[in-house]
Amino acid sequence: QVQLVESGGGLVQPGGSLRLSCAASGSISQILAMGWYRQVPGKQRELVAVVTSNINYADSVKGRFTISRDNAKNTVYLQMNSLKPEDSGVYYCYLNQKLVPYWGQGTQVTVSS
Repeated sequence: QVQLVESGGGLVQPGGSLRLSCAASGSISQILAMGWYRQVPGKQRELVAVVTSNINYADSVKGRFTISRDNAKNTVYLQMNSLKPEDSGVYYCYLNQKLVPYWGQGTQVTVSS
């Protein structure tokens, strides 16, 4: 089993920054992808950014968010700059190992003045 522990969410004003972290532990072997999804009430969970053999971002966050991964620590980060109210939601860490998906418990990000 794989466990994902997220940190770094919170309340921030528009234009501010937050950095999310997600550390994976347990039976780690062939990680195919690590990334972040976001969910708001009444909507499906949507991709924000993911690292596979390359990096992909949702169009809405390109140029503002940066995803990075520390393979030695099995940790993925999401640096979020120039935050907007529409970036608010619960951010879930995602890991795909041997085609099996794992999810973190979620961390709340609220962008509001």
